[in-house]
Amino acid sequence: MRRLALLLLTLSLALPAAAERLQRFGDLEVHYNVFNSSFLQPNVAAAAGLARSKTQGVVNVVVMRAGKAVPNAAVTGTVKNLIGQGRTLNFKRVAEGEGAAEQQAVYHLAQFSMTEREVLTFDIKVQEGGQSHSLNFNQEVFPDE
Repeated sequence: MRRLALLLLTLSLALPAAAERLQRFGDLEVHYNVFNSSFLQPNVAAAAGLARSKTQGVVNVVVMRAGKAVPNAAVTGTVKNLIGQGRTLNFKRVAEGEGAAEQQAVYHLAQFSMTEREVLTFDIKVQEGGQSHSLNFNQEVFPDE
């Protein structure tokens, strides 16, 4: 799992098309990025339960407070194309560390299909501590060739 964390961190810092974004809600930080699943190494994708494909994208959401993972956060969302056709994003929670005190990272990962170069609109909801926060963003995606 440490490899998964390192890879996701590296992807968020190294890929211009998958640049990490940040939204703050008070003391809550929501980091998010989008990248093509073919960028993942096979063993990392398998460990996270993700399919590697030229036509599969991944949205990664990390919820933090004071630099630490928020283990009880829930993430849901949808993705739509420019003509409004939408799909539900099914987020998988990936946690590293044994106990709550040792958890170093919690990722919320969802895959979506992309068949051509297009701009997608992501609507993400983060629920934590009885509060719901929404973030919306556009991302241009490219199937890997």
